[in-house]
Amino acid sequence: MRRRVWGTAVVLGLLAAVAPAVSARAADGGVTEPAPLERLFDNRAVSHDARPAEADFDGAGGSLSAADLTAAGWTPWRALTVQGARLTWPRRTAGEPDNVRAAGQSVRVRGHGDALALLVAGTAGTDATGTGTVRYAGGARSTYRLTAPDWRTGPLATKAVALPHINTPDGQLTEKARLYVVTVPIARGREVASVTLPRNRDLHVFALAVRPESRGWTGSWAASTSGHTAVGPWTDRTLRLVVHTSAGGPRVRIRLDNTFASAPVRVASATVALQGVGAAARSAPVPLSFRGAAGTAIPAGAQEFSDPLGFEVPPDTNLLVSFHLPGTVTAAPVHRLAQQTSYVSEPGDHAGDGSATAYTSAVTAWPLLTGVDVGGGPGSVVLLGDSITDGEKSTAGANRRWPDVLARRLLAQDEVPRYGVLNQGISANRVVTDRYPGDGVSTDTGGVSALHRLDRDVLAQTSARSVVVFQGVNDVRWGATADEVVTGLREIAARGHERGLRTLAATIAPCEGETRCTAAADAQRVAVNEWIRGNEDFDGVLDFDAVLRDPDRPARMLPAYDSGDHLHPGDAGLAALAESVDLGLL
Repeated sequence: MRRRVWGTAVVLGLLAAVAPAVSARAADGGVTEPAPLERLFDNRAVSHDARPAEADFDGAGGSLSAADLTAAGWTPWRALTVQGARLTWPRRTAGEPDNVRAAGQSVRVRGHGDALALLVAGTAGTDATGTGTVRYAGGARSTYRLTAPDWRTGPLATKAVALPHINTPDGQLTEKARLYVVTVPIARGREVASVTLPRNRDLHVFALAVRPESRGWTGSWAASTSGHTAVGPWTDRTLRLVVHTSAGGPRVRIRLDNTFASAPVRVASATVALQGVGAAARSAPVPLSFRGAAGTAIPAGAQEFSDPLGFEVPPDTNLLVSFHLPGTVTAAPVHRLAQQTSYVSEPGDHAGDGSATAYTSAVTAWPLLTGVDVGGGPGSVVLLGDSITDGEKSTAGANRRWPDVLARRLLAQDEVPRYGVLNQGISANRVVTDRYPGDGVSTDTGGVSALHRLDRDVLAQTSARSVVVFQGVNDVRWGATADEVVTGLREIAARGHERGLRTLAATIAPCEGETRCTAAADAQRVAVNEWIRGNEDFDGVLDFDAVLRDPDRPARMLPAYDSGDHLHPGDAGLAALAESVDLGLL
């Protein structure tokens, strides 16, 4: 079977060495030098609620509410980090030009990175697409294809933020307006000099930036946001979350995500410590900072990284990440299935407490916290999965998920780099269908589909080098066909290769005996596995089906590996998965 890794330059049609003419043709056929995006603004998207006619985003009088944007924390000149990219909301007041309709303009933008990030929306009632060009210092260039979902009909699952109203000349509509952050690949190692926008005037661009590579960092722990649920409510409380590292390093930073939210969340202080017993720290917690301040406010849909902190993080160790929420939080983005007890304090800022005394309540989810990075290291392996990867039925608090076992294997050898291991499993998750709708407070924590979360949970992850996709059983259990799952897996492989990631696929495990694992579902599972074993889209295959199945009844799991529900392996089965991985494939 032929396996290959496609570099970004190959996917983009190979970087073309061109004459160092970094200017672009203007819409009228003339030549213009690249200009900052804000100088090109030619459309008004934002209006005051009392004066909706001062803006016309879509050509029919519709516009975004300035009050809604402020309530979401999207204020003029506000820097927003989304999917690892730092974007700035336009420094314009309501009624002023605040975006550009894409018509081949040349935009001045500089930087090195792994992707170009654009804050966009379409206004044609459907996706607005087009092809543009990235020009690099020295004259090389590459092309990209950009798709901007529509601001009124696009998927909520992939939006950066949804606003509750649309302003019109006839009054305000209670209808969600959407804005999107879309990333497209660029050539790593080359300095971007300018970007030529596509030619599609229904495609609006509010901001763009080069997403920097996370040089000097390795992802050590991660968790996907699986939904947005009611919590607490917590008023003036400190959360102390227990997480388990894979790689270690001499520096640390954390990532907090306000994914799927409609309002900002305020963090007054945060600390990191090694866990002693329960909520007690082994030594005094060390304060973290955010751009030099003790705390931060995270806008709706955005994220925040803490500043680098000199703190020795051991590998394969429990950390306590504590942060004080000074306001009232009634709902939050969460990773539901932590398989780990964390803690909530009595009122007050207790992030700096070494003692467990103030932490009188327990929580079994991970709210807001989505990543812990350590300094140095070789980068990370991302495991994109469902409940089996998430650790369902593993022993709680024991770190026996198969990603944990794989991380320990990597630490104990010298044949391949000792990668960090990032567990991006979500219980109940599917490849091609959203469980959580992507907006609003919901009890469903099955996440948006692997396709819809791929950018956030894989491509934007710190120092990702490779990805293992181990999903599909929930799709076939709920009626998806093998063709639908295969189409989704192929798209994941292609998008991973565009970013230079090594992509691996794991076969779907057997589950005969579980209620929804019917003979019809198993037939689809078998068909997906046949495709995985023979495909040329991925760079390698992990045959987890062969590891777990009963040789005498291949449709079911070997009893010694079965947790008892016939769907999820227990600790022994999870260990068998990790032990079966050929580390050289990573």
